[in-house]
Amino acid sequence: MDLNTITAVAHPQTRAQLPVWTAGDAWLAGGTWLFSEPQTHLTRLIDLTDLKWPALTVTDSNLSIAATCTVAQLDGFACPPDWLAAPLIGQCCRAFLASFKIWKTATVGGNLCMSLPAGPMISLTAALDGVCTIWKAGGGEQKIPVVGFVTGNQRNRLTPGDLLRQIDIPLAALKRRTAFRQISLAPVGRSAALLIGSLDADGTLLLTITASTVRPIQLSFRDAPDATELHDAISHQITDDLYHTDIHGQPLWRKHMTVRLAEEIRCELLGATP
Repeated sequence: MDLNTITAVAHPQTRAQLPVWTAGDAWLAGGTWLFSEPQTHLTRLIDLTDLKWPALTVTDSNLSIAATCTVAQLDGFACPPDWLAAPLIGQCCRAFLASFKIWKTATVGGNLCMSLPAGPMISLTAALDGVCTIWKAGGGEQKIPVVGFVTGNQRNRLTPGDLLRQIDIPLAALKRRTAFRQISLAPVGRSAALLIGSLDADGTLLLTITASTVRPIQLSFRDAPDATELHDAISHQITDDLYHTDIHGQPLWRKHMTVRLAEEIRCELLGATP
């Protein structure tokens, strides 16, 4: 869609060249949502392309995912064999149910900043202990865990002019055993519940619940829970007002599927009997 209210496009090449944020500005990365509907309140786009951030960088401690990394780049990354959690990358990328054109354009950072409950990059990075680095509008940086970055349906911790720079995934998280479950009302539909479980070397079970809830919810169990303990923890920590509702699923059904999929994950990772 043409954005016919835009009167200027900035192309900064460094952080120092980022223009002063004013009303009517918008960051442009992939633009798959930005150009999908009228944006009559916007007058200037700040194109992040010329910043040329490396899409994916592996350090001694982290996998760093640039906010401008595309879904295709992330899915195509060759992970080391000891990254037991590597299958989650492909599973979450395919939870988009998007065309190859979207894959080559949509960005990881854009999915986080859109902050939809069903955002699969939110699911992936939250489940793997991801930490956001935010360039603050007034200068400096702020680091926020992904699980705390998204605060509700299309709500997050960014303030006007803030820019998500990258998401860092600890290598230790990528070496955990994981289990993935996702369900939609339709065979090809938006996720109504997307759960990821991981098992640490010390036996800690981490369960990350997304899509069924308005924001990511994490439950941690130091000792292996049985089915009743798992059910009670979900009921206690996820109040009814946290379950999302839209045409893709009503709260009561999402709640039921959350419990069911969580139990499947528990059984898969702990070798338990359902």
